[in-house]
Amino acid sequence: MGLLSLAIWTPIFFGVVLLALGRDEHAKVVRWIALVGAVVSLLVTLPLYDAFKLGTSAMQFVELGPWIERFNVNYHLGVDGISFWFVLLTAFINVVVVIAGWEVITERVNQYMGAFLILSGLMIGVFCALDGILFYVFFEATLIPMYLIIGIWGGPNKIYAAFKFFLYTLLGSLLMLIALIFLYTKSGGSFDILTWHKLPLSGTVQTLLFFAFFAAFAVKVPMWPVHTWLPDVHVEAPTGGSAVLAAIMLKLGAYGFLRFSMPIAPDAAREWAWLMIALSLIAVIYVGLVAMVQQDMKKLVAYSSVAHMGFVTLGFFIFNDLGVAGGLVQMIAHGFVSGAMFLCIGVLYDRVHSRQISSYGGVVNTMPKFAAFALLFSMANCGLPATAGFVGEWMVILGAVKANLWLGLAAATALIFGAAYTLWMYKRVYLGPVANDDVRGLTDINAREFLMLALLAAAVLYMGIYPFPFTQIMDASVADFLKHVAQSKLN
Repeated sequence: MGLLSLAIWTPIFFGVVLLALGRDEHAKVVRWIALVGAVVSLLVTLPLYDAFKLGTSAMQFVELGPWIERFNVNYHLGVDGISFWFVLLTAFINVVVVIAGWEVITERVNQYMGAFLILSGLMIGVFCALDGILFYVFFEATLIPMYLIIGIWGGPNKIYAAFKFFLYTLLGSLLMLIALIFLYTKSGGSFDILTWHKLPLSGTVQTLLFFAFFAAFAVKVPMWPVHTWLPDVHVEAPTGGSAVLAAIMLKLGAYGFLRFSMPIAPDAAREWAWLMIALSLIAVIYVGLVAMVQQDMKKLVAYSSVAHMGFVTLGFFIFNDLGVAGGLVQMIAHGFVSGAMFLCIGVLYDRVHSRQISSYGGVVNTMPKFAAFALLFSMANCGLPATAGFVGEWMVILGAVKANLWLGLAAATALIFGAAYTLWMYKRVYLGPVANDDVRGLTDINAREFLMLALLAAAVLYMGIYPFPFTQIMDASVADFLKHVAQSKLN
C-alpha cells in the first residue's frame, strides 16, 4: 500500500469501523474513535509533503495495479503539483469538522462521523485517480455520504435540499460518463487519463467533449447559472456538511477542468474561453450583488462561495501562469476561509437557533473571543492582505490584467463587493449595542470551539503571510500544463 492508498483508505476504514458500532449508547467512544481516525488520516498525508520532488511536473507516488482487467480498468493513483495540496487540505478539514460536530450531534453520532470520514477518503480519491473509471467512481461516490449528511442531519427542508443536490450533480455527471466511454474507444481501449491528454482529436469532437465535461464540472463548482442548488443545500445542511461542501466538494469541479476539459480538449478550451470568462465574471460580479441582499447568514456565505469560485475559473481560462496558479491558490484559500465562515455561523446557530442576521447584534459584547476570530475570517473573505483570501485573488487579478486590462478591472470590482457584503454582515451581527435577550445570554466559545477556530485561523494567516510553499509545489506542473494546453491537437 503506497502513501496515496493510505491517504484514501485510512479514513474510509475508520468510517466503516464507526458504522459498525452501536447507535448512541457508545457516543463518547465513537467521538474519540472519529477524532483518532481523522488525525491519523491527516498524519498519513504529511509524508507526502516531505517526499514531494520539486521542479518536475511528472506524477509522483504513482500506484498502478489491475482492477477490472477485462476492460483494462486499473487502480492507478498519482499526484502532481496541481492535485497535491488538495489531499492535505481534505484531510485537514476533516479533523476540523469532527471537532466541530463533537457536542452538536447527539443522534446517530456513529453514522454522522462515519459518513464524514468515508467522504474524506472518497474526495482524496478524486484528486489522486489517474484512471477514468476510478475517477468517475470516486467522483460519484462522494454524493452518497453527502446526500445522507444533508438528508438526515439537515434543517426543516433537508429532503428537498438533498434531492436537489443529488439530481443536479448526477445529471451533469452522466454526460461525463459518455465522454469517458468515447475516449476509451478512441484511445484503443485505455482509461488512462494521461494517455487521453495526448489523443489527436478533431475540433468538433473536442467541442463536444469540452461541453460534456463542462456539464459535470460547472455544476460542481458551481458556475453561474447552474449554481442555484448551492444556497438551498447550504441552508439545510448541518454545519459540518456546509463546511466540507464549501471547503472541498466545490473544488472537485474546478479540479476536473484542469485534469480533463482543458488538457484533453485544449483547442476547444481556447475557443470557448470567452464563454468561461463571461460566466466567471457574472459569478464574480452579479452573484456578489445577490449576496449583499441576503438576510440569512448561510445564504450570504453560500453566494459568496459562488463569487469566489468565479475567480478560480476566471484564472484558469486566461491561460497564463499567474491566472492558473492564482486559481489553484484561491481554491486552497477558499477551503480554509469558507469552511471557517460556515463554522462561525454554526457556533451562533448552536446557541440561538437562528441564521437570520436580524436575530443578532452586538455579539462582540458577550462573545469577544469569538468575535475576534469571526473578524479575522471576515477580513480573509474580503481579501485583506496577509490573509489567505488575498493571495489567490491578487494573482488572478494580476493574470487578468496581463491578459486584458479591462478584464482585470472587472475582476477587481469583486473585491469591493466582497468587502461590502462581508463587512456589512459583520457589522449587523457583531457590532453595536446588544440587540436582544438572546444575544445578552450568549456565552463565549469553549475550549473545543476555540481549538477548531484556532486551527483554521493559523492556516489562514500562515498562507496569507507566507504563500511560497503553496506556489512552489505547483509551479512546474502549472508551467507544463500551460505548455500542453497551448499546443493544438487537431488531427
